[in-house]
This record gives sequence, structure tokens and C-alpha cells, in this order.
Amino acid sequence: MYSILKFGLTASLVATLFAGCVTTDNAYTRVAPGIWRGVLELEKFSMPVRDKDTIFTLKEQFREGELPFNFEVKYLDDERFYIEISNGSERIRCDSIQYGRDRSQARDTFNIFFPEYASYIHAGVRGGVMQGEWIVTTKNNYRIPFYAHAGRGFRFTSLNETPVADISGEWATYFGIDTDTPEKAIGEFRQNGNHLEGTFRTETGDYRFLEGTVQGRKFWLSCFDGSHAFLFPGNIQSDGTLQGEFRSGTHHRTLWSARRDPDFRLGNPDSLSVLKPGAQPITFALTTPEGKEVRFPAPEFDGKIKIFTVMGTWCPNCLDEQQFLLEFLKKNPALAEQIKIVAFSFERHQDPEVANAHLLAYKRKLGIPFDLVYAGKADRKEAERLFPALSQVIAFPTMLVLDKKNNVRRVHTGFDGPATSKHAAFKQEFAALMETLAKE
Repeated sequence: MYSILKFGLTASLVATLFAGCVTTDNAYTRVAPGIWRGVLELEKFSMPVRDKDTIFTLKEQFREGELPFNFEVKYLDDERFYIEISNGSERIRCDSIQYGRDRSQARDTFNIFFPEYASYIHAGVRGGVMQGEWIVTTKNNYRIPFYAHAGRGFRFTSLNETPVADISGEWATYFGIDTDTPEKAIGEFRQNGNHLEGTFRTETGDYRFLEGTVQGRKFWLSCFDGSHAFLFPGNIQSDGTLQGEFRSGTHHRTLWSARRDPDFRLGNPDSLSVLKPGAQPITFALTTPEGKEVRFPAPEFDGKIKIFTVMGTWCPNCLDEQQFLLEFLKKNPALAEQIKIVAFSFERHQDPEVANAHLLAYKRKLGIPFDLVYAGKADRKEAERLFPALSQVIAFPTMLVLDKKNNVRRVHTGFDGPATSKHAAFKQEFAALMETLAKE
């Protein structure tokens, strides 16, 4: 059973994981219900798991190389349960669970699958303690040690040292100040005493729901959603600016700084990528996972508003955009009849067969009613080859909107998701554009 998981997900297993709760043992009550504190060890520390999260919480608050998050074990009845991960106001329900017995180690084992992102947590369970690792199957031997304790509702620390300042509001931010090409961002923070939530908006998307704490001059934010493992430690400087570090899993680490600046702006997402002068009309011919050929132009697109979205199932911002489109179609049935959507997915799976199996399962789980096609490997240059009429593709997702006469009316880079202050405005602008195009 577990040998398959150690060497990656097969096409059939990818599809199976979306089916729901997979079990080999009915002893679910061995997993303590209620709140848990999980930790991803970005740096491995040599100490027994029974001692972690106790010694360092009391003496040092926590280890700087640890990324904490919270989740809850919720039982549906005496046997069936699911996991709900929390990042600020975000709740991620995980139903794809495998629970059994590892006879070689004489312990219960626990797998929490994130099938949308082809990753999973594998851990041994003993009472109120889990220990194992988070594994991303689309990356070569990408494993991060994991442990968790039941009954601990705090995220970073249970201490409450008085903050030196309230950092609520917007911050002009630069990531990569230790590089030659720093990236602009806007930090959006909401502080209530020691509790801190927020996100960072960039020109290519946002860092989704972050949650953490402010203790004296120090603060920390983190997020774990099955795809991203983000950690943001920082300091409030004496001049009122912020200095910090950004860690994405174990593969990326950089420095950032932020200041108050009401005039600071990001680039307009509708002008970062544009049509090339004299560009040829957009055309494509691809096949869906179901085996249907999708060709443009074609009669099925005639008289329709076209939405072509460049995305990847590994991308949480892309998932936000897909869910937004689904919600829009559901709430606007009259407009939905005039809209034709195709999602072009650029995947990290090396095998197209595995990628298509994953896309088919992804589509079924989300209930996507429009065409979703495998467009190539997860690379912006691949996207530019599919859409040579564009000046560039700098982000997943990127949305192209064409009117009924096949004229490109909007190219929108990135997506301001529900964690940002701009999400409501985007929804209004999108609805107004659809209304306008429907009347033409």
C-alpha cells in the first residue's frame, strides 16, 4: 500500500484520491478529535517529538526554522472523520484520508492527501502525537519533516508579549532585497493585540491567507494549504519600517523590507501582458482528458464571450480563480449561457497520461462544467508558445477575455484572491465587463 506512495502517484491512484475517504482500518478513534498544532520542520532538529513544542515554547517560544499551522480533526460519526486546516479565516477541508496499521513499526499510520496539488502528509500516530513528513510527488524527492500535537490551539506561541506597534494597514514591500531583481508587493495586515493576519499582493498573484503573531518587536506569519508552505519572520524596526525573511518550503529563501507609503502602487494587472502589435488571431487545437478535441475558432464559440485562462492545478491562486468562475456561472445563469470558458492547464507532472488523469479528477472534484485541457509543462514559455499573440505570460493564472467577434478585450495577469482587499473590486469589474460584452 505505502510502496506506491513512496515513489509517486500513478495515474489510477491520482483519480482514486479524489473519490473521498480511503481506509484500511476502522479504528479512527485513535486520532484525537479537536484542534491540533502541526509543524513543518524547514530545518531538521535532533530531539524527540515528545519534547518538541513544549521546551521551546516555554523557553524560546519556538524554533525559527519551524513552520506551524493549525488543523482540526472532525468526526462525522463514530468512525468517519475529516481534517480541516485553518489559515486565518480560510478553512480547507481534507476528505481524502487513509488510515491503517504499519506492521513493520507496530504503529498506526495516517495519510492526509491534497489531491488537487499531488501532495500528502504521511505520519505515524501515537495518542495525541503525529510524526512523519509532507511529500510533494511532482518534485524530485521533496519531503519536509512534520509533527503535530493534539489539544494545542496556538499557532506560533501561547505567549503574549506586548507588541511595540500595531502594523495593521498596507505596506510598500520589496521581496528579494538581497538579489539584483527585487519584486514589488503590498503587505496587507490586520493586527488585534498579539494576533496577526494578512497577505501580500504582488503583480503575479497573492500569498493567500497568512496567520501569525506579534511579540514585542518580532512578528511571524505562516500558511500551509497542501501546495504552499510559507513562513514570514520579521522585525519592527525603530524607524517604523519592517524587515523580514520569506521562506517557501525548503527550496526558496529571501529577504524583504516594507515601509508605509500611501502612494505606492503595483502595475495594472490589465496592462502587464498585452497583444503584440499586428499579432495574428488566437488559435489552438487541443484534446481534453475525456478525449474531446477543442479547437478555436470553431462554431461552438460563435456568438459567445470567450474566457481562456492559463492555469495549473498546483497553483492555489489558479484554484481561487477557478472557484470564482464557477461561482459566477452559478449566480448568473443568463450570462452563463453566453460565456464559453476553456482552462489551459500547465502541469508539473512529467507524464502527459498522468497529467490528464489528474486533470480529469480535478475537474470532477470541483464540478467544473467547462473544458479543461492539458496544455504542457508548468513553464511560462510553454504558455507563450500556445498564445504567441501575447507580449508575455508572467503569471499563473492569466485570463484572456474575447468578445463575441473574437476580439481580445482584456488580458488579466494574476488573481487577487479572497485573502486580499482587492477581491471584491475584481468581482464587480468582471461582472460589469460580462454585462457589457453580453449586450454587444
